[in-house]
Order: sequence, then C-alpha cells, then structure tokens
Amino acid sequence: MSSIAKIIEEEIKRLNMNLTVSLHNAFKAATAARGENMTDVLMAYIKAYVEKNSTKGRRR
Repeated sequence: MSSIAKIIEEEIKRLNMNLTVSLHNAFKAATAARGENMTDVLMAYIKAYVEKNSTKGRRR
C-alpha cells in the first residue's frame, strides 16, 4: 500500500456484541446462503440506520 493510500484510508474500529449461539448460527447461515458475509450485512444496516436517524441537519 502506498503512503498516500494509508493517509486516505479511514481508521477501523472493532465492534463486539453478544449473541446467543443459535442466533449467531442462524445469521451466519442466512448470510452465507445469499453469498454474503455477516460483516458486510451489518455494515450496510448500520450505515442505513445512521443515515435515517442522524441528527445532523435536523432542526430542533
């Protein structure tokens, strides 16, 4: 990776959460069946949630 790419790349933060084993397994199976991975699905959900619920630009 070039030094410019390192400057442009956004820092990554890890998110941990507790799930029941059965929910984790069901989510993993559901995403795999669609050819997706859990991280990408959760990232898309979080981005959509933030866009919908962001207070930026809202009037009080």
